[in-house]
Amino acid sequence: MELRATAYSVDSGIATIMLSRPHRHNAWTGRMHTEYRHLLNEAEHDHDVRSIIVTGDPAGKAFCVGGDSEALATHVEKGGYDPGTPDPLAEPGFGVAPEFDNMFVHQFGMTKPIIAAVNGSAAGVGLAVACFADMRFLATDATYTCAHGRIGLAAEYGLAWQLPRLIGLTNATDLLVSSRKFGGDEAAAAGLATGAAPKGEVLSAARTYARELGANTSRASVAETKRLLYMDLHRSAAEAVADANVVLDNLTRDPDYAEGISALREGRPPEFS
Repeated sequence: MELRATAYSVDSGIATIMLSRPHRHNAWTGRMHTEYRHLLNEAEHDHDVRSIIVTGDPAGKAFCVGGDSEALATHVEKGGYDPGTPDPLAEPGFGVAPEFDNMFVHQFGMTKPIIAAVNGSAAGVGLAVACFADMRFLATDATYTCAHGRIGLAAEYGLAWQLPRLIGLTNATDLLVSSRKFGGDEAAAAGLATGAAPKGEVLSAARTYARELGANTSRASVAETKRLLYMDLHRSAAEAVADANVVLDNLTRDPDYAEGISALREGRPPEFS
C-alpha cells in the first residue's frame, strides 16, 4: 500500500507506525485509518517484530488532533456519518473473539503489544488511538481532550467503554461529559499513562520500554497474557481461572519455559527463542 498519511519502519524488533500529516497536525482521515490498519496487520504478521509503537510525526507538533475538520464537514454535507474508508479494511486481531471484532478494539486480539508514544496533544480519535493501545507514554507538556462535546457528538470510538476501565468511572465521567482539556500530569496521576515525559523524550521512553520487553519476556508469554487480560474483561472470575490454567499447562511444555527456568536457576538473563 502506498503510504500517504503514515510512515512505517522496523528496527531491532520494534515496528514504528507514525501518523504523518504534519501540515494538518496529524489529523485523522479515512486514508489514515486505512493505512493504520494495514500497518498493524503488517507488523502483526512480521516475525521480526516484537512490539509496535504508534506515534505522531513530530513536525505536526501534536500526536493527533482528532478528525480532520475538512473531513468532518463532509458529514454535514452528506447528511450522516461517512468513515471515508474502503471496504474491506485490514483486520489484524479479528477472529479471536466476537467482542474484539470492531475498530480499535480489534487491537485487543493482536498478539503483539501496542505502545502509544503520545508525543504531543491528542483529541477525539487521537485520544482513542492512545487509549486502545496496551500501554501509553504521554507528553507531560501537552493537552488532551475527548473533544466530542464541543462539536455536538456523543462519546466516540468506544471511549465510554474503555476510559472508565483505564482511569475509573468518576474520572472518566468528568472527561467524557465535559470534553474539557486536561494535561499530561493530570492524565498520569489518573492512571492513564504507563510513563510520562516531555514531548521530545516520549518516543525514546517508549522505545526503551519496548526493548526491555523484548529482551526480558518470551513472545508466547506476552501474546497469551495479553489475550487473557482482554478476554477476562468479558467473563467471570471462574472462567478466567479456567482459561489461565489451560494456558499454564500449555506453556510449561514450551521451550521458552524450560529456558526461563534454567536462566532463573543459573542467575542469568533468559535467551528466549
